[in-house]
Parts: sequence; structure tokens; C-alpha cells
Amino acid sequence: MHFSNYRQQFWEGVRDLLPLVSGVLPFGLIAGATGVALGMSPEMIMGMTVLFYAGSAQLAAYQLIQDNAPFVIIVLTSVVVNLRFAIYSATFAPLIAPLKARYRYPLAYLLSDQAYGLCNVPEQLDRSTGERLWYLTGVATSMCVAWILSVLLGVALGTSIPAHWSLEFTIPLAFLAMLVSTITSRLLFIVAVVAGLGAIAFQLLPYNLGFTLAVIAGVCCGIWLPGLVRRGGQSNG
Repeated sequence: MHFSNYRQQFWEGVRDLLPLVSGVLPFGLIAGATGVALGMSPEMIMGMTVLFYAGSAQLAAYQLIQDNAPFVIIVLTSVVVNLRFAIYSATFAPLIAPLKARYRYPLAYLLSDQAYGLCNVPEQLDRSTGERLWYLTGVATSMCVAWILSVLLGVALGTSIPAHWSLEFTIPLAFLAMLVSTITSRLLFIVAVVAGLGAIAFQLLPYNLGFTLAVIAGVCCGIWLPGLVRRGGQSNG
């Protein structure tokens, strides 16, 4: 395929990502402003943003830092929050693994919820390897730029963002929208319900440990439930 066609795929990825910026922007504003409110320097906030490149983990770390949680708890929570990227990596491994390291590592770093959602639809899976790679590059690059700029804007605005805007409310809404779009089977629905009930049941535990236990409960459910269903089907047969 001619390079101009690959370039078209890149810009198609950028175009498809743009509508999602409306959900990224308030998330980044909160991440930046919260860091300022905690007394962090702009350099520290932006360094953390680039190091994490995961808004949910960054905000979780902020909360634990504010609660004076032990360092181990902060690291453990960040890892658990980002466990979903192991699934993303497994999904994209056949596509990215054959690339040279100088291309493979940046694309692996740029994986995000938005990139996974846009690049893992049937329309994209039916395209050639080159088309998928360039589309992924367009989505991932534009997402990274949007996230860093939104956090930078939050740092610049600092605590001047009015509380009555309730920007933090858009965060669970954005994740809820992504959750609903990924529930494509009865198994995934049950896993989501188990994790949600776990989060409610354990919400009073200190240092956000309830969230960690809820994630573990959902993961265990996803691992064990298919085996139980198969065994149940065999016994009934």
C-alpha cells in the first residue's frame, strides 16, 4: 500500500479520537489542579503525568498521598488500577511484537483505554496490518498529546477551577461509558457486577484497599467462572 494511504489511516485515527477529548479534558484538568492543591510543583506533576500516563492511577496515587498512605500501598494500588493494560498488551501483541524495538516500545507506552476501544472494533480488525498500525499510531499519539496538554492546563489553572463545575463527576461517567461498551457477553457482565458489588462492600476499608479487593474479585471471577460453567455443562451432559 502506498505511504499516502497509511498517512490517511493515521489522520483517520486522529479524527476518531477527537470526540473523546471532551472526556479527557476534565480528567486532565482535575489531575493537574489536584496536584497543585497537594503542594506539588508543576515539574513534579508533569513528570508524574508522563511517568504514569494513566489518569486513573495518577488520581488514585494523589488520594493516597493525601491520606499519607504507605509507599507500598500507593505502588500496589497503581499497579492494580493498571492491570487492564496487561489485557490491552495481550490484545495488541500480535500486531506490535514483530516491530523493531524503536517502534514497539513507544506504541506499547502509548496504549490507553481510548486506543484499545477504537482499535479493537471489528472494522479495524478486518484491515491489513499496516493500516491497523498507522491507525493505532494516530489514535495513540493524539491521545497522549490531548492528555498531557489537559493536565498542563489544569496545572496552569491550579485551584482557580470553580468547585461548582463538578468536573470530577465526569470521570466516573467516562469510565462508565467505556465499561458499557466493553460488556459484550454474559461473562463480562457478571464480572462487572461482581467487581461493582465488591467495591460497594469494601468501600469503608482504609487506603482504597476496597478498590483493590474489588478488582481482585472481578479478575478471579473472570478466571474461575468459565471453568465452572464448563464443568457444570459436562456434569449435566
